[in-house]
Amino acid sequence: MNKIPITIVTGFLGVGKTTLVHNMLKNANGKRIAVLVNEFGEVDVDGQLIASSECGDEDCNLVQLPNGCICCTVQEEFLPSMLQLLERKEEIDHIVIETSGLSMPKPLVKAVNWPDLKPHITIDSVITVVDAVGIATGEICDRERVQAQRLADDTLDHETPIEELFLDQLSCADLVLVSKRDLVDDENFSTITKIVTEKARSNTKIVPIVKGELDNVILLGIGASAEDDVDNRHSIHEEHHKQGHHHHHNDDIKTVLLEYPETADIKGLVNDLKALVEQHEIYRIKGFVNIPNKSMRMVLQGVGARFDYYFERPWGANEARKTSLVVIGKNIELTDDNEIKSHSHHHDHEHGHSHSYSH
Repeated sequence: MNKIPITIVTGFLGVGKTTLVHNMLKNANGKRIAVLVNEFGEVDVDGQLIASSECGDEDCNLVQLPNGCICCTVQEEFLPSMLQLLERKEEIDHIVIETSGLSMPKPLVKAVNWPDLKPHITIDSVITVVDAVGIATGEICDRERVQAQRLADDTLDHETPIEELFLDQLSCADLVLVSKRDLVDDENFSTITKIVTEKARSNTKIVPIVKGELDNVILLGIGASAEDDVDNRHSIHEEHHKQGHHHHHNDDIKTVLLEYPETADIKGLVNDLKALVEQHEIYRIKGFVNIPNKSMRMVLQGVGARFDYYFERPWGANEARKTSLVVIGKNIELTDDNEIKSHSHHHDHEHGHSHSYSH
């Protein structure tokens, strides 16, 4: 019996996973692709964007797991969803799993060896997307540059949760895609490639991409059978658990939902969001914007100080028109006044920033 191949797309928040999956579906060329999306946040932005892609209901199936981190809920979330998909296995040629930016891929790879799944599916590949100008990559690069300081200071010798995530996603990869290649010069790209090569497993291919575009011939059909090679995919998080360090890698990372009836000035909104990013440790902002007197729904995506927005599709007849933005950051929370503040476990410091765009 032929097993259904699975491609796991992983990478930190905002690296371009959804764009990549969207393009996979657009260029399916008759291949029936099922998609499982693991979203982090109250508004399922990624799932809605993929559902709006150019594949019809008959060509792709979408299963959404809006529970933040699939690697922590493998048994509760992943297994039932996969069994649900396998009930329709005669209609599926390939399965693509887009993890949340806070998930580690190795638990999913191991889960394929469960007796209920192993006869039916195989991991075609783990694809890790690295943002050429993103937070995770930047942190790795910076830490490489201050290696001497790190050796001199024991407190710097432990990986931060973001770096741990980044390294676990890299060490499990069969293919690494460096997204947003057009936003860095050749020297910086060379530095990123060198660091990724050092952190990834040997002989892992590294391919630059722009706007998530890459031929499915490269992305699908790799045939890695990763579930049979799971012991060679090192996990820092797993090692910490073996040593008795039972921390949770995303305890400090929170999501809040900003909602407004409408946004009359998109540039004003973006400027205020940039100010918000400067005041707090915010990794990702994404959502939908209601522009008055416009029939189209606007998508807004932000990583660091970089924001993109574009009209995506008409608002649905039964869809509530409003601006809804998911903000993902470290120790952030929403006040009763619809403002974001951040807090620390060690000392109290709060910052509020108000947004009102109803005029």
